[in-house]
Amino acid sequence: MAASRDSLTDPLDRLGGLIARAQALGADAADAVLFDSRSLSIAWRLGASEGIERAESRDLGLRVMVGQRQAIVSSTDLTDAALDELAERAVAMAKAVPDDPYCGLADPDRLAADIPDLDLVDDSEPEPAQLAQLAGACEDAARAVEGVTNSGGAEADWSRTTIALVGSNGFAGAYAASRNSVGVSVLAGEGTAMERDYDYAMARYLSDLEDPTAVGTRAGRRTVARLKPQKMTTGKRAIVYDPRVANGLLRHFAGAISGAAIARGTSFLKGRLGERVFAAGLSVREDPLRSRGLSSRPFDGEGVATSARELIADGVLTTWLLDSRSARQLGLETTGHASRGTASAPSPGATNLTLEPGTQTPEALIGEIDDGFYVTELIGMGVNGVTGDYSRGASGRAIVKGELAHAVSEVTIAGNLKDMFAGITPANDLELRYGTDAPTLRIDGMTVAGL
Repeated sequence: MAASRDSLTDPLDRLGGLIARAQALGADAADAVLFDSRSLSIAWRLGASEGIERAESRDLGLRVMVGQRQAIVSSTDLTDAALDELAERAVAMAKAVPDDPYCGLADPDRLAADIPDLDLVDDSEPEPAQLAQLAGACEDAARAVEGVTNSGGAEADWSRTTIALVGSNGFAGAYAASRNSVGVSVLAGEGTAMERDYDYAMARYLSDLEDPTAVGTRAGRRTVARLKPQKMTTGKRAIVYDPRVANGLLRHFAGAISGAAIARGTSFLKGRLGERVFAAGLSVREDPLRSRGLSSRPFDGEGVATSARELIADGVLTTWLLDSRSARQLGLETTGHASRGTASAPSPGATNLTLEPGTQTPEALIGEIDDGFYVTELIGMGVNGVTGDYSRGASGRAIVKGELAHAVSEVTIAGNLKDMFAGITPANDLELRYGTDAPTLRIDGMTVAGL
């Protein structure tokens, strides 16, 4: 029988006991992480509930080191017998694998001594009827937009997760985080001329969640704006990224400065530390300690203290994203960017990433363009992390004489991220909606491949 939830009232003690088992079996060092989650979801379509789902899960991961050899095992069975077997298996695996000169726990002097309260958990769990009301209001607002003809459905979700981490290097910490969301997808048009779009909102606290009617209205308007799409002729154009897709450029940037990619030599930004890689004046900030932030965390996946920093200052690259392993490979110190699950080793990742806003309104950025393309959706993953080459399917709206015009679909936009980063002009409309956020962005001279 699996362990009852009551047996997890002190997950730190349980993880500490597991580490002690591993050390008794011959592990020189070990750490363990536990994710204990609950979730509730309501699906809604055409004015009626389509179902309710509730889930509870507990997932534990154990990492052990024997000398310079490392093994990782995970389990959802948290009974004492299962954990005994888990520790035995992990140590046996570590003794059988090749040496890894860079593996190991975080240095004790880098561990978080105090764990700040970031106000990440809303203690009130919503009732199913409350979530149904949110989903219904969101879909009703989307369907009320003139031109919307059908619904793909709305959904309202709640979840709460406790994350606990213990290491033989002296770290023991835990925190909880909740998440509430609402979203809807609708269709417009008829027959083969139908189009679809969506919108959603997320927040740690239900009271902070955006009005579902505003989310639904925005989804409906986005969908209707896609009707009667045309293709564009091939050529060089100014591209304007809607904030919903602009944050993807930040994700490409974060991947390019990951210490793992730098150590492997597989990043187009290798060798650019301390150089200007974005336009002068631009700033990319990270703040893992933001109160109620969607990606906030008081310590990283190795127990290292996190801190706010500028990754790009006045266009200049200031740091890599490092966990302990990649830091050792590069002869540096971890920057507190380790992320992890239960079945794999920690790896670098950013939290609460923002490209800081500019001074112009989106209308002003668009108003200067005679012939351009406003991108609202990107398709495919045509990005080469080694060279920076960028090619994505896209849809959105044409920009004609400074105004948004007809819908556009079935085109490809292309460039190189090195040139794109250096050519970004941000608008002043930054909103913290996704955990990785950017304002409306303009990049001139990209290639649009169409007719």
